[in-house]
Amino acid sequence: MSLDDLIGELDRRLAQADAALAKDYPGDRGVRQPVHTVYVPADQYDANTIRTWGEKARTALDQYGGTPHELADALETELPAEIHERVRAKLQREPIEDLRIDFEDGYGTRPDEDEDAAAIAAARALAESLKAGEAPPYYGLRIKSLEAPSRKRGVRTLDLFLREMAGALTDGFVITLPKVTSVEQVEAMVVVLEQFEREHQTGQLKFEIQVETPQAILGSDGTALIARMIKAGAPRVTGLHYGTYDYSASLGVAAAYQSMEHPVADHAKDVMQLAAAGTGVFVSDGSTNVLPVGDNVHAAWRLHLRLVRRSLARGIYQGWDMHPAQLPTRFVATYLFYREGLEQAAIRLKAYRGQGESGYLDEPATAAALAGFVLRGLDCGAVDVAEVDKLIGIDTAELAKLARRPMPVEG
Repeated sequence: MSLDDLIGELDRRLAQADAALAKDYPGDRGVRQPVHTVYVPADQYDANTIRTWGEKARTALDQYGGTPHELADALETELPAEIHERVRAKLQREPIEDLRIDFEDGYGTRPDEDEDAAAIAAARALAESLKAGEAPPYYGLRIKSLEAPSRKRGVRTLDLFLREMAGALTDGFVITLPKVTSVEQVEAMVVVLEQFEREHQTGQLKFEIQVETPQAILGSDGTALIARMIKAGAPRVTGLHYGTYDYSASLGVAAAYQSMEHPVADHAKDVMQLAAAGTGVFVSDGSTNVLPVGDNVHAAWRLHLRLVRRSLARGIYQGWDMHPAQLPTRFVATYLFYREGLEQAAIRLKAYRGQGESGYLDEPATAAALAGFVLRGLDCGAVDVAEVDKLIGIDTAELAKLARRPMPVEG
């Protein structure tokens, strides 16, 4: 058998596996991942929510860390003056990157007529903010779960919301499906979305799976169901969001020890990362319920800063924020992470491209991670294009190519 014949035989034998690999692991979707998701109870949301949260976040920053030195003292960390400036500008320009109007735990169980009215009002307010150009890049709602007791209510709220939005939705819209316990619930969500796409002519609807039940991590048959859930919802599933407190409580962790850094949380998120790797599905950490209010602002800020930086170091680039005063530390932690690593990433990327020495022998996969790191910094505003050009001598298109991120198709 000639070499060409042998390769042909291998191509035939592996054709099915090749096709499955390409389908199940398509890689980066080529879109920005927000650094956080902000949850706002549906009855507290209106067209001014983004502006109001930004104002409250800046007020908290000015009151409890008004200068770089004061903020550094409050956070008990070294803080370059430029971080303070960049964060304040971010809170003015884009205080929320991703918004969820919450009809689940943050809203609670209410009479049907109340939730009906809240769904319609929220949709109208969102449409107003979209028309005014004041909505965040990503936005959506969290409905109630598809468990039997709340199934009808969750679907009805989504139906009312989409009906009211009419043709106002953009590609930034996403639905959060909470308390998922089975692959069948993900399949059912796909059926719901297909029906509503036809009825409301929305274009393809996307959703995130909220991982806050043990069943999502380990099924009764001993299999890791989260990977099957991603496959069942593809390509509509865009994210896996960890639910800190429901998940911890379900495993019997006492309330005082429920945390984003508890070992059970780390295990769940490790499984989520493994399941999502190469699929284009984003992984998001959860939240801390220690809020920066009253006499607890500085202590809560220090905790939040540490937890966000811990998630970033573990390769989880998104989390939840539940209070306006958490926004300053979200962006301080994020900006420190990308700015502290920028120079080393630039040196290593230049060396990889044959333009110097770095002391590292980086392979293509590591170069992709380095380029992805820089792109994430650019996406959130921690890094400027001019800095990247100066330090690396590369434009965003070439950076995206190195990161194996598809560039958006111009319209």
